[in-house]
Amino acid sequence: MKENKNIYKPLLNLARETIKAKLNKEQVVATEDIKENFNKKQACFVTLTEEGELRGCIGSIEAHQELWKDVIDNSINAAFGDPRFEALEEGELPKIKIEISILSVPQKLEFINSEDLLKKIDNKMGIILRKGYYGATFLPQVWEEIPEKIEFLEHLSRKAGLSKDDWKTAGYRFYRVESCKE
Repeated sequence: MKENKNIYKPLLNLARETIKAKLNKEQVVATEDIKENFNKKQACFVTLTEEGELRGCIGSIEAHQELWKDVIDNSINAAFGDPRFEALEEGELPKIKIEISILSVPQKLEFINSEDLLKKIDNKMGIILRKGYYGATFLPQVWEEIPEKIEFLEHLSRKAGLSKDDWKTAGYRFYRVESCKE
């Protein structure tokens, strides 16, 4: 997604203000300007880090509501609903770095076998794995931590609750997704 990322700065403020409002048991309020400028249905992930360590990450794979609403919902869920972490506490908020990844529409990857799949993926794409009820997603920035393709797909399989080599077997669907990060 080759867009001017600076236009998304207000969404970072919205995410922080949303978390702050929830901590203070106040109502979340989006300005009319935010609602007007981010009214297109788009999916996003909200990632929270504290001193470089993941503190919460929740998102939507496919667009189902206006972007500003998705930012609000995913900010709340990343801060208070990520099952891997305790709910964020008020004293942590000043130390939290917020990142919003706005996703493109997922595009199905067509491939013949695992070798063909390896040729068709690169370290600029996010990848969605799906089979039946199983599924997992890695955003493009995960490549920074796991740069090798096979290892990346093994971790993605494990994230989906499967064995590390399941990605090589038939019946799996893979989708590519790009993100604009702010």
